[in-house]
Amino acid sequence: MDDDGLVTLAAGLARRAAAAVMAVRAAGFAVERKRDFSPVTAADRIAEALIVEGLREAAPAIPVIAEEEVAAGQAAELGAGRFWLVDPLDGTREFAAGTGNFTINIGLIEAGRPILGAVALPAHGEVFAGRVGAGAWKEDAAGRRAISARRVPPEGPVIVASSHHAADPRNAEFASAQGAQKVLNIGSAEKFCRLAEGMADLYPRFDTMMEWDTAAPEAVLIAAGGGMADWEGALLRYGKPGWRTPPFLARGLP
Repeated sequence: MDDDGLVTLAAGLARRAAAAVMAVRAAGFAVERKRDFSPVTAADRIAEALIVEGLREAAPAIPVIAEEEVAAGQAAELGAGRFWLVDPLDGTREFAAGTGNFTINIGLIEAGRPILGAVALPAHGEVFAGRVGAGAWKEDAAGRRAISARRVPPEGPVIVASSHHAADPRNAEFASAQGAQKVLNIGSAEKFCRLAEGMADLYPRFDTMMEWDTAAPEAVLIAAGGGMADWEGALLRYGKPGWRTPPFLARGLP
């Protein structure tokens, strides 16, 4: 399967997982706690099983690293080649709270960098996908269309920031320093998608995340012309021990 086929595969599985997640929400669910006290639901597990099975069946040579398998101590061993990073439900707290700011993230890593990915926003009926060097697209009820990040407009940037860190003074300080026209507090990888489609300009992150939170959306953002680096300007690397992503700044067009 070539890389365009892998984009199609990831987007299709993200779309199927989105339908499964919304079915769980409609039926009702319980919220449990993992060993690190983060929340998990039946939606996380059902979506991950669907995605992991689909990836392993269609592309058996590519290892899959998925959040809930890692939490259960079942992470696949990596060789020197490509691997998938999967977050079956990014924004479990938002999902459990009844908001729409949660995503499904499927990204492919090669040589430590994301090369393609798909991000579904189940509550919004949107799927974003892209391949680095080949462009990005968005699909919703209006159909599929190419998307592109934008340059900061003359009136100043629109900044997206974590809804869980809305009170962090570093966000306000950053927004003031950038002359922001607006700050939108949004949960999950949706923030990257709004950068990729040109609805926002900057996303500062001052705390660590997990690699499966950022792999797919970074691929989409880069494919759309944007970029992302740590606060010292270094590109993020994937496949590190512990699977941690350092603090970063994501942006639209430079």
